[in-house]
Amino acid sequence: MKQVRLGHWPEMSLSDAVSAWGEKRDGRSAGVDPAAARKKAAQAKSAPAVPTTVRELLESFRDHLAGLRQAEGAARAWSALERMLDEEPVLSKTAPHDVTRAQAYEVLDKRRDLPAAAKKLRALLGQAWDWGLDAGKIDASAHNWWRSLLKGQLRSKGKIIGGEHVGFQRRVLSQAELKKLLPWARANMSQSALDGLLLYLYTGMRGVEIFALRTEYVAQEDDGWWITFPAHLLKMERDADTVDHRVPLIGEALEIVQRRMAGAWEGWLFYTGRGGKYRPYHRNTFSSYVYSLMPDSAKAKRRAGEGLVCPVVGWSPHDLRRTARTLLGAIDCPEEVGEAIIGHKQRVMVASYNLHTYDAQKRLWVERLHQALRKIEGNFI
Repeated sequence: MKQVRLGHWPEMSLSDAVSAWGEKRDGRSAGVDPAAARKKAAQAKSAPAVPTTVRELLESFRDHLAGLRQAEGAARAWSALERMLDEEPVLSKTAPHDVTRAQAYEVLDKRRDLPAAAKKLRALLGQAWDWGLDAGKIDASAHNWWRSLLKGQLRSKGKIIGGEHVGFQRRVLSQAELKKLLPWARANMSQSALDGLLLYLYTGMRGVEIFALRTEYVAQEDDGWWITFPAHLLKMERDADTVDHRVPLIGEALEIVQRRMAGAWEGWLFYTGRGGKYRPYHRNTFSSYVYSLMPDSAKAKRRAGEGLVCPVVGWSPHDLRRTARTLLGAIDCPEEVGEAIIGHKQRVMVASYNLHTYDAQKRLWVERLHQALRKIEGNFI
């Protein structure tokens, strides 16, 4: 004998209970097990919904990314996917397991003129399909076309300036250019941009690290102040042996970080309040700002007045990091210390046996780098 609950009294009246009992009895007479039916309905209700379209799959993938990545990184990834969905309405409404090789190829092929963006989109879609297959969101027989299509064929031709490809340029600012750039930057750049520029030169950090700085990454230790940038946010975070990137703070770099910590917004050292909405300041914003100061940019051509156009041309923010590393070499900084300062990983065999962190050497040579930059600038502080 099995008992099945019909409801609760007094919420369920006697007449309703009699009616429900009659329905259960008729179902049992027809061979339906009421208890098994209820259990099956509960399982169906608790089971995660299976996406029926590519858009639904990618929206579920967005939620998955938000739980894994820094919020800003997840938002950028979703922005690229959402733009693609809006541009591809047919693909957006197609079931994930019904996406054909030809459809996938067309999505990537029409974006060949923007190879860097197409490559990132291809990687994101490949990740979404892998996750969907692993999580049971896509039928196991479905093929992940994104992993194989145009592999190695989406290669950037370098920067585009004035509508023309200028190729890849490994630019290093000379000492004469730094002597001209630094005083001009102090007089004309916005405070956030100037602070970012100086931190590039004083620390050799990557832009993504500088503009993602948070108060909890900065601390005073026995030998001075340090930035400890978490390994899971680094460029090489997928490598199992990646460790936190430690950066000593010396002189003006320390002053900049302490000042920005005092005015931090929700822990972010770099942020913007443009339009009345506060949000983290992104390295792409800094890159766009730097380009807008160049004579070739449309914004610079519309400006009038002395000091509104950068006197040193043809450089990008990443060139500042390369300049810092070159200056370290110029003042005879040992190779392994210089690479540790800018956060490069050691070669595989060296990294396997040499586990020294170089903290003391980093502090010594970053201080010498600071002194070298002050001398170049003519002690203009």
